[in-house]
Amino acid sequence: MPNRNKAVFPGAQSALDRFKYEVAAEIGLANKVQSAGWENMTTREVGSIGGFMTKKMVQLAEQQLAQSNGVSATLARSAGADAQQGALQDSGR
Repeated sequence: MPNRNKAVFPGAQSALDRFKYEVAAEIGLANKVQSAGWENMTTREVGSIGGFMTKKMVQLAEQQLAQSNGVSATLARSAGADAQQGALQDSGR
């Protein structure tokens, strides 16, 4: 099954793919990924990798926010626009 997830920023997909393999290695699944391939991994295994990736990305974002002493105006506008778009999609508009 092809990967339908697309990175928001061009060029980020290759970095995310490398990150996925790094996380798989950290949690002891790298050998299975290499021998069986992603398509033969269980949902639980792939979910573990995705969950750990999310946890690490949130930690990185928190660290960056702490270093910059808050949220930038651009990030705040983007988050507001994303929330508004999600609300419109949920309402069927």
